[in-house]
Amino acid sequence: MRLALLPYPKLEPVLVKFGPFSIGSYSIGPFSIRWYALAYIAGILLGWLYARRMIVNERLWGGSAPFTVLDLDDFVLWVTLGIIIGGRSGYVLFYNFDLYAAHPLEMLKLWDGGMSFHGGFLGCVAAVGLFALKRHLPFLSLGDVTCAVGPIGVFLGRLANFVNGELWGRPTDALWAMIFPSPDAGGVPRHPSQLYEAALEGVLLFIVLNVLVRRGALKCPGLITGVFAIGYAVMRSFCELFREPDRQLGFIWHDMTMGMLLSVPLLIAGIGFVAYALRTKPSRSS
Repeated sequence: MRLALLPYPKLEPVLVKFGPFSIGSYSIGPFSIRWYALAYIAGILLGWLYARRMIVNERLWGGSAPFTVLDLDDFVLWVTLGIIIGGRSGYVLFYNFDLYAAHPLEMLKLWDGGMSFHGGFLGCVAAVGLFALKRHLPFLSLGDVTCAVGPIGVFLGRLANFVNGELWGRPTDALWAMIFPSPDAGGVPRHPSQLYEAALEGVLLFIVLNVLVRRGALKCPGLITGVFAIGYAVMRSFCELFREPDRQLGFIWHDMTMGMLLSVPLLIAGIGFVAYALRTKPSRSS
């Protein structure tokens, strides 16, 4: 067996661990801060800052944005809950339902991992819809801003997957293959598929959406949302060709994985959003 040309860096998933602490006769902890949690926090923070810049740039909207930065500040909590609740619920329903049905309390152990992008996306849709309804804001425009910043979180999340040594790729003899430390990886060279996803679903998709935003796509409500959905569905399905299917699921139908299957309705919805946006006369805020 040949050795992988690129050694896996074996980064520690836990950044900081502290505790346990004693309070009288009671002990609590230990507590730890993981790179995965920091990826979520950093993604939300950077996305919030980028979204604020978009909202105050009247050139992007053809006038004033249909909501304010104060609206966005209040929305951050809503979308954060949508990501966490939707991502966890999606993983439970789509990827490991039998396990959590038998042990329902395990659903609460977010620190053990297990989040689904497609579930998180649905959670974001719910957050956008509910917040827009409560504040009487345009649903599509709020969704566009949310999707425009989405690749930032995807990029950081995939890097965290790589640090954790999880969601690795299929065996390969490519020169850039890596041997991941997990016993389940079998000790064979594999595609670093987490990095493929970070590059495509994160960096490339962010660039595409950023270019569209700068060219006035926010004036066509729903366009950025549609392009994000299409782009993610296509890029995720492509990356699934190199990613090892989840062990508890395997291939769902022929060579289709769960990630590919869930991307089909996302792709269809994206096409629908783009078609609607292009048929609608570009808006000009005032």
